[in-house]
Amino acid sequence: MLEGDHGPAIALSMRIITELGRIRGAQDLVDIESVHIDGCIFYGQAGLDFAQRLVQLGGQVRVPTTVNVGSVDLIHPSLILQNTDKEKWVAQGGRELMQAYVDLGCRQTWTCAPYQMDSRPDEGSHIAWAESNAIVFANSVLGARTDRYGDFVDIAAAITGKAPRGGLHVNANRHGDVVLDCTSLSQAALQTDVTYPLLGYLAGAIAGTSNPVLVGLPSDVSEDALKAVGAAAASSGGVALFHVVGRTPEAATLAEALGPNVNAPVHHITAQRLNAARQELSTAREERLDAVSLGTPHASVDEIAQAHAATAGGPPLAEGVAFYISTGRSVFAEAKTRGHVAALEEWGVTFVLDTCTYVTSILRPGTRTVMTNSGKWAHYAPGNMGVDVVLATLEECVNSATTGIVTWDRELFA
Repeated sequence: MLEGDHGPAIALSMRIITELGRIRGAQDLVDIESVHIDGCIFYGQAGLDFAQRLVQLGGQVRVPTTVNVGSVDLIHPSLILQNTDKEKWVAQGGRELMQAYVDLGCRQTWTCAPYQMDSRPDEGSHIAWAESNAIVFANSVLGARTDRYGDFVDIAAAITGKAPRGGLHVNANRHGDVVLDCTSLSQAALQTDVTYPLLGYLAGAIAGTSNPVLVGLPSDVSEDALKAVGAAAASSGGVALFHVVGRTPEAATLAEALGPNVNAPVHHITAQRLNAARQELSTAREERLDAVSLGTPHASVDEIAQAHAATAGGPPLAEGVAFYISTGRSVFAEAKTRGHVAALEEWGVTFVLDTCTYVTSILRPGTRTVMTNSGKWAHYAPGNMGVDVVLATLEECVNSATTGIVTWDRELFA
């Protein structure tokens, strides 16, 4: 492959993979079964030039390859603001970049949650996934093996079907090395949706790039709750793998999760720490609510159903408040079949497909205060978009959206 016997695109891609392996000290390469691309969000000309160059060289993916969100909602293009020269540049560049990845043979999934689709990697399988929440979900909840991959490396892995055998591809690197003891949390707290992004936020802040082990969570905690944990942990820290004792596939017991790290430090997670984390993430000081944003990572069918239930039969959406739910195409189609989409759209929800409200210009000009149930959105939006946020329960988001006034319980976990 390196010598160009299989074409210039494969040779270029293999140079990237082998150089990454050299830097990481990998002894050899591993065959991968799938790739998830993160490089399809338009951040500038370099990313577009690289993808288009691979197309010109005849590049095609060799393994099943899904794509992350892009910079444009191709189904609802009018949602993307193009009021400034920069917004127009991003919209045009975003379309061209998304098309380049289609030309390379990628499946048009346009979601940050490929694990919600019909084909998921098996436990123990080697994959090369990019996008932080997808990486941590695949490793933690599915038990697949992927290291942290980013732009350019992801498509190089897809074109070669190879990745360096290092990092979290190696079993010895997958043991937990810091414990979060959640056993003091009440049953009420463990049944509250916003608990899980807060646990993730604390896990990332405590663990950094280590592998945290959570003890004391219910054995039937939902995949959506685990998704929230992982997404927040990968945002506040660099977590790519966490274990939940009694729930995730490599953590039947604490001993199994820790392996040789029997003296791992223990951090006690209390109601007070959850309240403090929520206060830290909630930057809003104004009472007026401008928008609600759900679906970061992309909402599942169950989460859309919960939003439907929360709005059904209640007051209408307040005038002047925008309510967004970001989700993937396949989930949207299923939710539509079940009747959730029509009901929510009638209530006032705007569905965002192919992208997300915090990676491109969708929020109305002048938006200042946004409520969300996503720890990831709350962590990134103030810096990325200049808005203030409140991290809230779904119920608080819906209730506030019907009044236009930010309402949340600052001592929810007292």
